[in-house]
Formats: sequence, C-alpha cells, structure tokens
Amino acid sequence: MAKKTHVKVRLVPEAKPDSAFFYYVKKPAGGEKAKVKLSAKKYNPSTRKHELFVEKKLPPHSK
Repeated sequence: MAKKTHVKVRLVPEAKPDSAFFYYVKKPAGGEKAKVKLSAKKYNPSTRKHELFVEKKLPPHSK
C-alpha cells in the first residue's frame, strides 16, 4: 500500500478548547508543513463570530 499524503486533524477554538464545536481538516503527512501546527480563522456558531481555531490531537476512538 502507498503512504498516506494527508492526515486528519481537529481544529478547536483557541479561546475555549473544550467547546462542543470543532472542524476536521486535512494536513500534509510529510515535509515541512507537517511539522507546523495548523491554525485558521473560522466561524464559530456558538459565539456567532469568526475566531482563531488551533490544531489539537484527535480523540481516541473505540472499536
């Protein structure tokens, strides 16, 4: 099988990381951009404003 070119990361609001709202985005798996933490300005419907969202680790899943 081929190597993955992207990994899925979760973006949570910087001001309130325990918020119920978050985004899933794809990030490169290798190279220089893979080492940089992702941050983006996105819309938060709970506060009804655009806020800075930062990358957090994905929660563990159960089978």
